[in-house]
Amino acid sequence: VQLQASGGGLVQPGGSLKLSCAASGFRLAIYSIGWFRQAPGKEREAVSCISYRDGTKYYADSVKGQFTISRDKDKNTAYLQMDNLKPEDSATYYCARTGYYMTPSTNCLGGRTFEDWGQGTLVTVSS
Repeated sequence: VQLQASGGGLVQPGGSLKLSCAASGFRLAIYSIGWFRQAPGKEREAVSCISYRDGTKYYADSVKGQFTISRDKDKNTAYLQMDNLKPEDSATYYCARTGYYMTPSTNCLGGRTFEDWGQGTLVTVSS
């Protein structure tokens, strides 16, 4: 079982990046997938997640309208499209999975623990 995050890099403010989370050893479609980030000296925070059952998506308030989570069942990969990036979006981004589906009251933003994590990919937003 492996989750491999990639796609990070250096981007100027206002730019875009698309992160990928490639799953191996399991079918991504039957797991809920979350994206999290951790900046130096800060706690890890949830960014977005997508529920396996119905594909419902959840976003942290700080990224609503800016980030888009998606998944491609054929490629067994989840994505995080990040637009209009700001310096405060700089962090290491991680993807993770859980066998539970997400609900409005229990999801990556609160109440739901993700069991398996991939290594992170670094995003730096700077001019």
